[in-house]
Amino acid sequence: MSSKQPARRLVRVACRPAALALALLLAVPGLAATDPLPSWNDGPSKARIVAFVRAVTEPGGKDYVPPAERIAVFDNDGTLWTEQPAYFQLMFALDRVKALAPQHPEWKTKQPFKAALEGDMKALAASGEKGLLELVMASHGGMTTDEFQQAVRQWLATARHPRFKRPYTDLVYQPMLELLAYLRANGFRTWIVSGGGIEFVRAFSEERYGIPPEQVVGSTVKTRFELRDGVPVLVRLPEIDFIDDKAGKPVGINRQVGRRPIAAFGNSDGDLQMLQWTTAGPGARFGLIVRHTDAEREYAYDRESHVGRLDTALAEAAAKGWVVVDMKADWKAIYPPAGPSTAAP
Repeated sequence: MSSKQPARRLVRVACRPAALALALLLAVPGLAATDPLPSWNDGPSKARIVAFVRAVTEPGGKDYVPPAERIAVFDNDGTLWTEQPAYFQLMFALDRVKALAPQHPEWKTKQPFKAALEGDMKALAASGEKGLLELVMASHGGMTTDEFQQAVRQWLATARHPRFKRPYTDLVYQPMLELLAYLRANGFRTWIVSGGGIEFVRAFSEERYGIPPEQVVGSTVKTRFELRDGVPVLVRLPEIDFIDDKAGKPVGINRQVGRRPIAAFGNSDGDLQMLQWTTAGPGARFGLIVRHTDAEREYAYDRESHVGRLDTALAEAAAKGWVVVDMKADWKAIYPPAGPSTAAP
C-alpha cells in the first residue's frame, strides 16, 4: 500500500456522519484524534481489533465484507458493563421482591424468593438466568411493557452500586464504548445479545450504548395484547417465553438478526455458543472474550465464579484463536469519568 492510500482512506471514513461523531467522542486533550481506541493500551488485543476492521472494510481486499453483512454482537453483563456482585437486573428484581414480600408469605420458603429475601447472593447467582427471570416475572407480572420500562428507568435513576456508589449505568466499560463507536464508524451494525431480559436492556441501550431497542436480543416473557380503558397495551405475563443464554444465543440471533454475525464479543461460558457459531462461518471472523483480571479497578474472577463464570470458553479461546482481553493489562481506563452520561454515537 502506498503512503498516499492510508490518507485517502482516512478522508473517505471521516466523511461519514458516524465517523464524525466518533471523532468528537474521542476528542480528549492529550490523545491523538486518529486513535479510535484511546482507552486501550497498545498491544496484541488492540492490534488484532484494528487489523480485523481494516481487513473487512478495505474495498478490493481478500477479506472485504459488504456493509450489510458487517454484524457484530455483544453480550451485555460482564462484556459491556459490570456484572458483580450480581447481575444488575437481579438487583433491580430484588428491590421489587422485597417491596412486594408482605403480600406473598409463600416466598419465605420458595426459591429463588427465599434467597432474595435473605440476601443470599450466592444462591441467587446459582439460580442463573432462569431464576432471575422468575423473580422478574413474579415482581412485574401484569404490568404493561411501557410500565415495566418506566419502572426500570426510575430504578436506574436512583439505585447505586454497593461498592462503587455510582449509578449502574455509569459502570459501562469505556473501552467497549469506544469499540462500539469504532465499529459503527466503519459500517458495522452493533447488536446486544443478552441473557438478561430484553425489555430491561432496551430501557437504557440506546442512551448508554448507542444501540436502538430493535437491535437488542434477550430473554423474554410472554406478552398479551389487551384493551385497558379502551387503550391498546401489551401486558407482561408471568411465563417464560425464551431464555437467550448459552445455546439460546445463536437461536435468538438467527431469529431476530437474520444473519450470522462476523464478530462476537463475550466474557463467559454463557457466550460460548454465540462465539462458536459466529466464528465458524465463512470468510473473515472475529471472536473476543473480556477476561476480568482487575480486582482493584473492577473485579477479578473467571473459572470459579458463580456470576459470569469463564472456564470452557477460556480454554476454547486458545484453540480457536479468539482474542482474550486482559482487563488489567489491556485497558487504560475501566469506566467513563463520573458525570453526565456519555453514550457512544
